[in-house]
Amino acid sequence: MEEKKKQLNPAKPGGKGPKFNISWIYGIIIMVLLGTYMFGDKVPVKEIQSYPVFKQYVIDGYIESIEVFPQKNLVEAVVEDSVAGKKAVFGENYKTYEPERKVSVKIPSADKFEEFISEVKFQQVSYKESKNYLELFLYSVLPFLLLILFFVFMTRRMSGGVGGSGGPGGIFNVGKSKAQLFDKGNTANRVTFKDVAGLAGAKQEIEEIVSFLKNPGKYTELGGKIPKGALLVGPPGTGKTLLAKAVAGEADVPFFSMSGSDFVEMFVGVGASRVRDLFRQAKEKAPCIIFIDEIDAVGRSRGKNPNMGSNDERENTLNQLLTEMDGFGSNSGVIILAATNRADILDKALLRAGRFDRQIHVDLPDVHERKQIFNVHLRPVKINETVDVNFLAKQTPGFSGADIANVCNEAALIAARKGKSFVEKQDFLDAVDRIVGGLEKKTKIITQSEKKSIAYHEAGHATISWMTEHANPLVKVTIVPRGEALGAAWYLPEERQLTAREHLLDEMCSLLGGRAAEELFLGQVSTGAINDLERVTKRAYAMVAYFGMSDQLPNLSYYDSTGNSDYGFTKPYSEKTAELIDAEAKKIVAEQYERAKNILKENAEGHNKLAELLLVREVIFAEDLEDIFGKRPWASRHDELILQNGNGEEDTALLTGETKEREVTVAENTDSAEVESIAGQSTSSDAEDQDVTTKEKDS
Repeated sequence: MEEKKKQLNPAKPGGKGPKFNISWIYGIIIMVLLGTYMFGDKVPVKEIQSYPVFKQYVIDGYIESIEVFPQKNLVEAVVEDSVAGKKAVFGENYKTYEPERKVSVKIPSADKFEEFISEVKFQQVSYKESKNYLELFLYSVLPFLLLILFFVFMTRRMSGGVGGSGGPGGIFNVGKSKAQLFDKGNTANRVTFKDVAGLAGAKQEIEEIVSFLKNPGKYTELGGKIPKGALLVGPPGTGKTLLAKAVAGEADVPFFSMSGSDFVEMFVGVGASRVRDLFRQAKEKAPCIIFIDEIDAVGRSRGKNPNMGSNDERENTLNQLLTEMDGFGSNSGVIILAATNRADILDKALLRAGRFDRQIHVDLPDVHERKQIFNVHLRPVKINETVDVNFLAKQTPGFSGADIANVCNEAALIAARKGKSFVEKQDFLDAVDRIVGGLEKKTKIITQSEKKSIAYHEAGHATISWMTEHANPLVKVTIVPRGEALGAAWYLPEERQLTAREHLLDEMCSLLGGRAAEELFLGQVSTGAINDLERVTKRAYAMVAYFGMSDQLPNLSYYDSTGNSDYGFTKPYSEKTAELIDAEAKKIVAEQYERAKNILKENAEGHNKLAELLLVREVIFAEDLEDIFGKRPWASRHDELILQNGNGEEDTALLTGETKEREVTVAENTDSAEVESIAGQSTSSDAEDQDVTTKEKDS
């Protein structure tokens, strides 16, 4: 019955029918008036073409009365009501002109016609002023009407159109809030907490806010107060806005949603005015929730020096927001939710207790949360028995919820491109490679010498990563061009909670393996290692200046987590210390480069076999390295966790199964999916060893 009512009443909020627009009424009235004027019934009047003939009718006594219009030099006359007179003037069809019996004729001038009337002594003559109402409308009323319509059109365009976010009133309501209101009746596209996979900790804190709004007595009895605000912080794509949508779907209170950029306008003072209007509406509907997405658009730290790029309009908006959130007046019953991925640049006054009491961190999902997210996004995808969600979760470390949704979509597109009826496991692997490394370009022209250089470079990375304990486990190596790279090596970085000095050194050694292999086995170096060198240099400087891991500067860190260093022009250390940092970084890089060359010298035979195998097959997997170098002597972090927990039979089966199928090797629960790739062109001096990395994290 409720569905039928919604269909019968589409204009009601539940039915979401079209909105009524009064402009249609104005248009219909104008069309009716024009139609009546142009096509309405008119009295038939016979036009007499000859003025002398009309004069003769007057002389013969056939005319009963005359009306003269001097401005038009026109005469309208009524023929006498006799059969002889009507036949003489109208002819045999005189009944057509009944009952008015009117004729009209053009006269030379009103003066000459008056002389004629005086001569014949005709008495029934009247003079009238003619009015053309159409001309009067066109020349006097229409211009003003057009100006009014143009003004209304422009104001509606500036305010977002009829029924838009600016609301009625146009330019006069430019200071009104643009927040969208989601009330209890809005059930279309409703999102609940069941639709949010993973994010257990964040969901728990958000659910507590919703629970307070539904049952406040449970908390107030013990003297507790609901937090005034909660800030969702996390990398892009982790589900901050999705959590806010779930709050809107779960809470039985009004929910105002807007973006931080909605406060910004071309007019001065509009931002602060919209903040005031937003909180005024919220107080009227309290208890309620206000959600501000990307709050860093207005919440950025206020400039310390007005001459150095401060923005008065944005700062005024922020000041008004601070006052409304916790100022002299009270906002009881109004809860603020906000989301940002740049919490480090927000103003300190915005983050203090009493405004945003809680900062809810929405981090990248771990392997178990990725499995839950895959289960959500795989619902509409047609998959077969080869697809294992556990394997997909392990294969996508460092992927956010948005990345996982993209993987599922890309896999479906790849399967459709191949004409399959189901999406298979290999389609998901191809989708991951496509997203991480780019599209394969097998048609790119490469000479044999370039191909050999790429093969030896990638084999150098693979050899050292296999021979060092803490380097990231290898998945596969390819010299097939992909994206902007001419070759790539896939690794699955381990999901470490702490990174030791040995971990960093082993990874740096592995990165330098490509350049070392070129120098040792080809006798030359290329620009293809530019990305390797860039990453190694940054990591070396981080070890010295941030992590305090150097011999000459132990336990010293010049890292500023507050972000205030962005406003400074001086380094937090002296020039002598800067020279020491440079020397220490150079020393670390040089040591690891020599170490990489020594490892390659000790395993030269295996490295060359690996390079030759790459030249023949173009793609090799971890099992091929195991055939050449033997089993890796160190257990991965994932294997250690399996042994500790004693419940990893399923994961172990997956690992061994993937080795037999010569596909991508699963390593462990990891934090990022990293791809080392070499890019270079024979005609370019800027060839790059490009790193196609997904969310690499050094903790």
